[in-house]
Amino acid sequence: MRLLGAFVTLSLCVYHANAATAGFIKSPLSQMKLIEDSAVLHCEVIGNPIPEVQWWFIEGEEPDENYIQLFDGARDDRVRINATYVQHATSTLYLSDLTLNDTGMYECRASNDPHRNELKKAPKIKWIRSQANVLVFETADILANPESVINQTNAILTCNITNPPSPIKGSFWTKNGDKIKGTETESVASTTQYTLDKIGNTDGGVYACVFQTEPQSEKNIEVKTPPHVKPYKESEHGNEDDKGVLVCVSHSYPPPTDWTWYKVGENDETEAISNGTDRYEIKSQPNKTTLYIHALDITKDMGDYVCQGTNELGAATGKIHLRVRSRLAALWPFLGIVAEVIVLITIIFIYEKKRKPDEITDDDDSGSAPLKSNAATNHKDKNVRQRNSN
Repeated sequence: MRLLGAFVTLSLCVYHANAATAGFIKSPLSQMKLIEDSAVLHCEVIGNPIPEVQWWFIEGEEPDENYIQLFDGARDDRVRINATYVQHATSTLYLSDLTLNDTGMYECRASNDPHRNELKKAPKIKWIRSQANVLVFETADILANPESVINQTNAILTCNITNPPSPIKGSFWTKNGDKIKGTETESVASTTQYTLDKIGNTDGGVYACVFQTEPQSEKNIEVKTPPHVKPYKESEHGNEDDKGVLVCVSHSYPPPTDWTWYKVGENDETEAISNGTDRYEIKSQPNKTTLYIHALDITKDMGDYVCQGTNELGAATGKIHLRVRSRLAALWPFLGIVAEVIVLITIIFIYEKKRKPDEITDDDDSGSAPLKSNAATNHKDKNVRQRNSN
C-alpha cells in the first residue's frame, strides 16, 4: 500500500509539473463598425493541456448583465467561429452583415481544467476571460452627385456628408478600393470633389469618397465606359499538333458580361467558334477570355481570330493572327548546323590528304643536304693536303 501511495503521489507531481494554467497570448480588439459591415475578433491561448476556447456575448449592464454563448451559425447564420488546437488554441469569431443589435461586449473564454464543463462539480481552475467591444453605428448620409457616370468624356464627382458618426478628420478618394494619389486632405469640410478631366477606356471603375470618421464613412460612384478589348498578343504562333492559346483582355468598366470568339475565313467572313467541342475550348473571366485550340492543323487553323466582349454599353473586338509551323520546322536549324559541320570536316580531310606528299618531299630534300655539304668539305680538305705535299 505504501508503494501504491508513493506511486500515486509521484504521478500527481509529474502531472502538476507538466501541466500549465491557460493564458492569453493574443486578445480580441474592440472595433467600431457601420451597419452591414463585418467584424472579426481573434484570440490565442496557451496551456498544457491545450485549453478549450469559447465565445460569449454580454448584453446589458451590471448588475443586469445577460451572458449568451455564441456558436457557429448563430444569429441567422451571421456568426461564424473557426478554431484550431495545434500546439496552442486559436479561435476567430466572424460577424457579418452587422445590425445595431450586434452592439455589445464579446468575451473570449479559455480553460484547460478537466472539470471545466461539468455541471455538478466546480472546476478547480476558473475560466480566464478577455473582452472586446463592438460598436455598430448607423450609416452616414452621403449625397453623391452624380450618382453614376455613363459614357461621358469628363466629370466632376462630388460628395456631401450630413450626419457623420464622429467629427471629420479629413477625406480622400479611392478607385476600385485603391487610394488615389494626391486626393488625401486633412480638411474637416463635409464636402469633397474629384475631377476626371478626360475619361478614357481604362478610367472606368468604382470611385469612392471616404470621410475619415470613426468608423470611416464612404460612398461609391460608378464611372462606366464602353468595352475596350485588346489581344494579349496581336500575333501568336504554334507548332503543328500542339495546343494553341489565344488571349484577349479588357480593362474597361463594367467588364464584359459576354465573350465570343470568331474565325476569319475567306472574303473576311467570320464564323462563330462553339465552346466545348473536340477542337475548341473557351475559358472566360470578367476581364479576360482564352481560346484553346487542340492539335493545331497547319491547313485549318492558320489565320485570323476575333475576340468580342460585350457589356451594357456595347461591344468591342480584337484580332489575333495565328501562325502554325510544321513540326519539322524546328529541325531545320539543327540540320543546317549538321550540314555545316559535315562540309567543314570534308574540307579539312581533303586539305590534310593533299598536304601529306609535300611534307614527305621536304623531308627527303632536307635529309640529302648534309651529304652534299660533307662531300664538298672532303674535297676541300683533299686539295689542302696536295698543296702541302709539293
